[in-house]
Amino acid sequence: MTLFTLLLVLAWERLFKLGEHWQLDHRLEVVFRRLHRVSLGQTLAMALVWMAVVWGVLWLSQGLFFGVVVLLLWIVIALLCVGAGIMRKHYRAYLKAARQGDTDACEHMAEELALIHGLPADCSKEERLCELQNALLWINYRYYLAPLFWFAVCGPYGPIALSGYAYLRAYQTWLARHNSPLERSQSGVDFLLHWLDWIPVRLAGVAYALLGHGERALPAWFASLGDRHTSPYQVLTRLAQFSLAREPHKDPVQTPRAAVLLARKVTLIILVVVALLTIYGKLL
Repeated sequence: MTLFTLLLVLAWERLFKLGEHWQLDHRLEVVFRRLHRVSLGQTLAMALVWMAVVWGVLWLSQGLFFGVVVLLLWIVIALLCVGAGIMRKHYRAYLKAARQGDTDACEHMAEELALIHGLPADCSKEERLCELQNALLWINYRYYLAPLFWFAVCGPYGPIALSGYAYLRAYQTWLARHNSPLERSQSGVDFLLHWLDWIPVRLAGVAYALLGHGERALPAWFASLGDRHTSPYQVLTRLAQFSLAREPHKDPVQTPRAAVLLARKVTLIILVVVALLTIYGKLL
C-alpha cells in the first residue's frame, strides 16, 4: 500500500497540485495563529498531539469497507504532506520575471524560495544564484525526499510519521515568515528538524554524490557521517554543488533550472530504489 500510495500521490501532485489548497502548511495556519508563545516543549507537544490525532483517525477507520477508508486516508494524508505546490508557483513566477528582466519581481520571488535560510545580501551575482540553487534543492528535499523517507521507512506507521514531520516543517515555515529569528530559535523547531533530517539528508546525499564529482563528493559524504554539528542544509547543498559546479552560475534562468533538473533526477532515483526495495520485501 505504501508504494501504491506514493506513486498515486506523486502523479497527482505533478499534474494538479499547483497551489496551496492541498498543502498542510496552509491548513495549519489557523492553528499557528493561536500560538502566542513559543518554546521547545510546546512545539514538541503540538507535534505529538497532531500525530496522535492522525493515529486515532486511522485506528477508528480500521476494517471499514474492507480497508478502503484507510487507503483513502493514507492518500489524503500523503497529498497534504508531499509536494510544494505554492513553491512551484513561486518558482515559475521567478522564471517569468527573469525572462522579462523584472529585477524587483525576481528578487521578491527569490526571497520567497529561500525563506528558510535566506539569501546573502552583500555578495556577487554568481554567489547569490548559487544560494538560490541551494534553496531550490532544499525545497525539493523538504517537500519530496524527506516525506518519501518517513512514509516508506515507517511502514504501517508511515502516515503518522509523515504527518509529524510535515507539521514541524509547516511550523518552521510559519515562524520564518511571521516571527523573529529569536522566537524561531526559542521554539526549538530547528533543533527537532536538525535531528529528524540527519539520516534522510545523508541518504539523499548519496545520490547527489554519485551524480557529482565522485572523487570529491564521496569523501565529503563519508565525512558527513560523523558530523553532528553541520546543518542538514549545508550537508545536502554541499554535495549537490559538486555536480552543479560544472556549469557557471551566471544565467538567472538556466542556473536555477539546472538545480531543479538535478533535484528531479535524484527524486526519481530514490523513488526507484524505494520501489525496488518494497517489491523485494514483498517477494521475501
